[in-house]
Amino acid sequence: MSLAVIGMIAGMALGFAGYFGGFGAFLLVAALGAIGFVVGRFLEGDLDPGDFFRTRGTRDDRRR
Repeated sequence: MSLAVIGMIAGMALGFAGYFGGFGAFLLVAALGAIGFVVGRFLEGDLDPGDFFRTRGTRDDRRR
């Protein structure tokens, strides 16, 4: 399935949630969609758990 089709389905789901459930339902569907996206990327191997927990480093590291 192409990314355009997935984006269209997500947009339709958000539209239905906003229309029938109001703004609160819209935010809930958007938040759950974002969580699902991150979990999906993690399961595909595109993200590592360490990507969320790394420190920024020292001040000297930021100058490079």
